[in-house]
Formats: sequence, C-alpha cells, structure tokens
Amino acid sequence: MSKNVEGKAFDFVLFKRIMTYVKPYNYIFYITAFLSIALASISLSRPILIQITIDDYIKKLDSEGLFYMTILLVSALIVESIFQYFFTLLGNLLGQNVIKDLRNQTFKKVINFKLKHFDNTPIGQLVTRTVSDIETIAEMFSGGILVILGDLLKIFAVVGYMFYRNWDLALITLIPIPILFIATSIFKKVIKKAFQDVREQVSRLNTFVQEHITGMSIVQLFNREDVEMEAFAEINKKHRTAHIKTVWAYSIFFPVVEILSALSIALLVWYGFKELAAGYGSTGDLFSFTLFVHMLYRPIRQLADRFNTLQMGMVSSERVFKVLDTNSFIKNEGKKSTTNLKGNIEFKNVWFAYNDEDWVLKNISFKIKQGENLAIVGATGAGKSSIINLLGRYYEIDKGEIYIEKTNVNEIELQQLREYMSIVLQDVFLFSDSVFNNITLYSEDITEEQVIDAAKKVGAHEFISKLPGGYQYNVKERGTMLSVGQRQLISFIRAYVHKPQVLILDEATSSIDSESEELIKHATSVLTKNRTSIIVAHRLSTIQNADKILVIDKGEIVEEGNHTELISKDGYYKKLYDYQFKHQHHTI
Repeated sequence: MSKNVEGKAFDFVLFKRIMTYVKPYNYIFYITAFLSIALASISLSRPILIQITIDDYIKKLDSEGLFYMTILLVSALIVESIFQYFFTLLGNLLGQNVIKDLRNQTFKKVINFKLKHFDNTPIGQLVTRTVSDIETIAEMFSGGILVILGDLLKIFAVVGYMFYRNWDLALITLIPIPILFIATSIFKKVIKKAFQDVREQVSRLNTFVQEHITGMSIVQLFNREDVEMEAFAEINKKHRTAHIKTVWAYSIFFPVVEILSALSIALLVWYGFKELAAGYGSTGDLFSFTLFVHMLYRPIRQLADRFNTLQMGMVSSERVFKVLDTNSFIKNEGKKSTTNLKGNIEFKNVWFAYNDEDWVLKNISFKIKQGENLAIVGATGAGKSSIINLLGRYYEIDKGEIYIEKTNVNEIELQQLREYMSIVLQDVFLFSDSVFNNITLYSEDITEEQVIDAAKKVGAHEFISKLPGGYQYNVKERGTMLSVGQRQLISFIRAYVHKPQVLILDEATSSIDSESEELIKHATSVLTKNRTSIIVAHRLSTIQNADKILVIDKGEIVEEGNHTELISKDGYYKKLYDYQFKHQHHTI
C-alpha cells in the first residue's frame, strides 16, 4: 500500500481523509491559518522598515525620525513574537486534538478485532500504529500544513516585493533559486523514502522488544540471552542505518542551501554596489534585499523539512488508516436480547477450522440443559478450547449452528451474548492495577461489598486481606506479584461477581499445585452451583461429578456420558483415567 503514497492522486485522497478529523476543530484551524498569514505579512514589514529607515532617516541624519522608526521596528518584532506564540500554541493544540480523536477511533477498532486477527498480527505492530504513528500525524499540524502555508505566502510576498522594488536587482539576486528548487525536489524524494524505511524499522523494533519482554521468562529459562541480543542488535543496526540515510540527506542538502544563499548575497552585493557606483540604486535596498535573501532561503530550506514532516505524517496516516480500514470483525447482526436466555445450549453439526479446511472440530453435536454441568476432556489439540471459543463467538463457525434457548447465537446481540457467560482461562491475565479493579474490570455496577462477599464464598478473602493494601494492592503487570493459584482464585471471583448464566472453566486447574487445587475445587463448586457450566478439564479428578462428560479426539466426539458410564465402557475415557491414576500413584 505504501507505493500508492507516491501517487499524487492518492496523496490528495489521503490528505482529504486526514482533514476530516480537523472538522470538529475548524475554528482552531482557521485562527491558526490567519496567524500564519499575519506572520508572513509582519515578517515582510521588517526589511521594508529597515530600508525606509536607512534611506529616509539614517542617510539624512534624522535622529528623531530614527527614534520613531526604531520604536516601530521593535513594536513589529513584539507583535510578531506574540503572533508566533499563539500560532505555535494553537498549531500544537489542533494536532493533539486530532490525534486524540484518531487514537480513540483506532484503539476502539483494535479492541473489537476478532481474535483471529491477533493470531496473525504482531502486537508490537499494532502498538506502533496506535502510539508512535499517530503521534507523527500530530506533527503534520504543528509543523507541517499551516507552517507550509505561511512559508509559501512569505516566499511569494518576498519575491513579489523584490521585483516591485527593484526588478533588475531581484532578478540578479534570484539566479540561484532554480538550482535550489531542483535540490529541494531531489531532497524531498530521498528523505521521504528514507523516513518510510525508518517507520518500518521502528515497527520491527517495537514488535521485537514487546514480544521479548513479554516472553522474558522463556528467554532466560532457555539461556537465549546472547542469541536474542544478537537478533536485537541486527534489527537495531537496520534502524540505525535507516536513520543515517536521513542524516546523510540533510548533511548534503543544508550545505547546498547555504552555498546558494551565499551566492545570492554575493550577486546582490556585486550588482548593488555596481548600481550605487553608477549613481543610482538605494543603500536601503541593498540592506533590505540582504534580509530578503535570508527570509527567502530559510523558508525554502525549511519547506523541504516541512514537506518531509507532512510526508512522514502521510506515511504514518496511511498505516493507521490501514488499521481503520481492516474489516476483521465478528459480524454483530444479532438483535435479540439475552434477558430471557438461561442455560440451555445446543451444538448442531458444528464444523470449524482456523485455517481453510484443516478441521479442528468435525460435526460436533451435543446439548446442555439449564443447570447442568458439562465436562469436556481429550488430548491436547483435540479441539476442547475451540468449542468454548465458538460458543462466545470469539471465532466464527464454518458449518453448523449453535443455539441458546433455541435462538441461534448469530441472532443474539454480541455484547449481550458475552455478558451472558463468564470464562475462566488456564492462563489468567491480570492488568497492572489493584485486585479490586482486576475483579470488577472497572464496572460501576459492582460494589466493594459484593467483591468481598464473593471472595469469602470462593475462599480467597483470607489471602487478599493479607496483601499490602488488601483489595487495593497493585498486582503489577500480568499479576506477577501473585502465585498461579492466587491469580486463578481472583479470576474465579471475577467470574462470580459478573453473575453469568453460563460459567466456562477452560483448563482452570491444570497448572496449579495440590494445595491450590483444593481451593479451586471449592471455588468451582461455589461457581457452578445452580448454574449451567462447561468445564474443559485436564485433570479428570476435577470432573468426576459432572452431569455429562464429552470425550473429544481429533475434533470429534468419541464418547459421551457421566463418569460411571464412561468407566464401564472401557474406552478412550477409561484409558485416560487409568493413565492419570497410575501416573499420580507412581508420583506419590
């Protein structure tokens, strides 16, 4: 998609799209545009005043007139400084307001992507799009669009006045300008390509750092520090190389501008003194034209930088809009309310694959009655968790239907469908926040009394009370300050206080110790009481009292019944049970 940015037509379309985010703040934009025009006019007045001062007062030794002209010049400088202050302030205010709205929209889009999108997209890339790429767009307004407008106005005003005042002196002075425009055009193309590479390398760097800090335990457990450091050094080297290309472009362009500026002044001095020697011309013109040359070259030199800022913003906005244009959502066309939904669930001939037709689930059919406790067992990769993902529509089924109270889940409003159930996962995720906020997830409907009551029933109140600050204790990132069992208990409280119609436990006891398992068993009995529940189990000892057990193998239901019935069949479940029992006995 980045190739399209090279095309002017696409640039215009993209630019128009960016400007739609300015509409709510048009009043700031117009005030800033006015200040830009005013600054161009005021800056033009200073050389003119200096020319008048020299020709009409200094040459005539008029001290009183010189005094008043000095006051006028100082006043113009003060007014210009005040205008520059408000121009900078409002330009940055406009940019920050635009990116605030754009970042909100981008993050709202990201958090509504279906999970399959995150399976295929590096998290660091999305972080870059939502944070640093959008930050670059702000610079388009604080140092790009409006500054370019002012610089262009200044250039046209200066050139126009120079020709009006002394066309032959202006013509001689501006001889190097075409060379400057050619150099600027080349620089603009080179720097744009260089900064595209910089943004790409920043994205790669962010992705690598985010993944490896998150997975630091694996890096250290497998003694991969040196290997990963070498990989990071290589990516960092490419990042440095990309930046050096931009430095190289600047280091060539700026000296070229200075040389051409010096050449213009040299031509001005040569021709100006030639005119003075011939008895015509103006000393004031010579001084004012010298200032005009500086005023002319500075914005032309900065224009390349401004256009670069604009292009960086365009490249970044293209990346951000690519996220905004990604239609990776679970279709939310359901209109039915879940207020009458209880706990009767039916899977009917369900087929599902994460990739094409590499089926994870094949023709799955079963029913759960309200208040029943269903357990799902099977080998790793058999498709147990996939059933859970389909029930909450975190992934879409490929064939078949799922019903809740004889209503197809596709017809139920997505948010209400997910409020209808609570899921406790094996790998509990806790945010870097208080225990209380991790339980309520910032819900205003859940009080502290309800949380404490739920913690007591689940059996977690004692350990939470002993934490520094109790329920306000910050568990740090991913809950690293707590044990696996403690994190699991907090997730049970989280599920309990949200009062789901259906409770889902996905391998909730597979990675905890025996002592914690007893607490979890108690918590499970509290949560599943008088509630439809689905338990994906690794330890068969935790599901022996289930009303129904589904045995999954290679995506198919191979056995179905309660614990006693399945043991008597002497099939897959019996072998799995005997293996676990013998293994536990051997371990003891």
